[in-house]
Amino acid sequence: MERNYKILLGAALIVTILLFIYDIYVGGMAFIIFIVLLMSIWIMEDSRMHPDVYAILKNGAKAIELKNRGNASAFAIHAAFIPLDIEIDLPLLKEDEKYLYAFEKMINEVKVTVSFENENKERFSKTYLLSATGRSEEDLLKPAFPLFKWKKEGD
Repeated sequence: MERNYKILLGAALIVTILLFIYDIYVGGMAFIIFIVLLMSIWIMEDSRMHPDVYAILKNGAKAIELKNRGNASAFAIHAAFIPLDIEIDLPLLKEDEKYLYAFEKMINEVKVTVSFENENKERFSKTYLLSATGRSEEDLLKPAFPLFKWKKEGD
């Protein structure tokens, strides 16, 4: 946790204790505000440095787009297209940056395995089932950016 956040939480805790001495009900309200502040900072710290490389079919199933939807740059990206027996390596995808890999002909169905690292060299791996007929494994309820230490898979 950064120094500024520690100072803020320390000051809020001191004010909470002083308010408990003054009046228990006002101190209770200050304690609730302190807990909310603590949780907000914890969630903010947890949501940093998470790249999220996503694969999707584009151009009428003639290309696959890799896009970094996370809030940090993705490094050492390796994508494998199964069963097409194609592998690509990208050195870097910044936030909201896209890479388009075009095929000579349309593809019906492909499984894409993407592995990448964040700035701290933590390795992430994801698998996507892409289909031109509309079937996919995309989770519509997934948050816009990853929180709470999403599952990390090693190689």
